[in-house]
Amino acid sequence: MTTPETARDASSPEGIVIVAESGAGTYTQRITAGNHELVADEPRPVGDDMGPTPYDLLLAALGSCTSMTVRMYAKRKEWPLDQVRVTLQHSRIHTEDCADCETRVGLVNHIDLDLEFIGDLDEEQRQRLLLIAGRCPVHQTLTSEVHITTTLR
Repeated sequence: MTTPETARDASSPEGIVIVAESGAGTYTQRITAGNHELVADEPRPVGDDMGPTPYDLLLAALGSCTSMTVRMYAKRKEWPLDQVRVTLQHSRIHTEDCADCETRVGLVNHIDLDLEFIGDLDEEQRQRLLLIAGRCPVHQTLTSEVHITTTLR
């Protein structure tokens, strides 16, 4: 979290995220995204539990993007959406338990994403918002082919 003490030095260029060991714990990481600072860590006994895990942050990215996408759509349509609540969980499942997975052997990553739309919406609006939720950019990224280029400085 950004605090008044760290706000002045917590900065990275727009669209750039910098992750570095914080020195505070065995696996504790300092994440700088623009003017914001976050902490990531592993839970005890492996880490020091000083922040969310990398998978927690991945789920948070997907959940927040989903909520924002739904909110933007509902606002544009002037629909009575009071609140969006997204609950997520990551697991690994055996491929034989996944009917629509391309991978046929071993384990596949699985994310359960549960949506709750609070407000005076009719069933047609709820179904449309459910469809729109799948169009969030992070969802699109996670369900498409992703290419990562790793370089050594």
